[in-house]
Amino acid sequence: MEITKREILASITIIAVMLILGFVIAGRIDAHQIQKNSEYYKAVQITDSEQFRYGMDTSVGNAFVYGTLEAVDPVTYPEIGGQYLYVEKVEEHYNKHTRSVTEKDSNGHEYTRIEEYWTWDYAGDESIHAQKIKFLDIEMDYRKIQMPTSRYIDTIYKSGYVRFDYYGVPTENTGTVYTDLRDGTLSDDSSFFADTDIESAVKSMTTSWTWLFWGVWILLTGAATFGFYYLDNDWLNK
Repeated sequence: MEITKREILASITIIAVMLILGFVIAGRIDAHQIQKNSEYYKAVQITDSEQFRYGMDTSVGNAFVYGTLEAVDPVTYPEIGGQYLYVEKVEEHYNKHTRSVTEKDSNGHEYTRIEEYWTWDYAGDESIHAQKIKFLDIEMDYRKIQMPTSRYIDTIYKSGYVRFDYYGVPTENTGTVYTDLRDGTLSDDSSFFADTDIESAVKSMTTSWTWLFWGVWILLTGAATFGFYYLDNDWLNK
């Protein structure tokens, strides 16, 4: 592939345009992040139930609240026992599949054969959860706070071809909630940072992702430039 001077000049233009667009987009990302960071830094920080209740009753607004998330009415499946805030039951079936495999014989000739293999495949799921939860000793509906990530509990085989995997959230989880305290309650589906104090939660939410944007944008710019070289660019010579 021979690259002409006109193609080089055109590619420089492509790079220049992509960089200009990159700076515009990055500027908007930074502006949005600065606005959100201001919101996070101004948020009230709460560590006890009295402050928590007062914040809800007086509508203090955005807040980071550190405490223990608990299930008021824990749940479980009889076959696994224990008590959980949330439990998921995933059904899997052991199925046979076939695929074509190309190999070479002792003389170097290629041939294709059908190979059989078995895998555990997803076949459905169900879940149960507590209806009521407590955070910093204040009771509320389950939907008020996002649940921590489920952890593997156990696998139970119904037969050689059917099994159930169980995942759950413990009845007690310590961490930080970011929420909006208003009108005697907190916002629905508030973020929960498990095993994280307030300082670490603030740090994680104020981290800039501009560097990630530039990494992706540079890759796109490089791909666009090299893609241009591989095109039929005879029109540049007319």
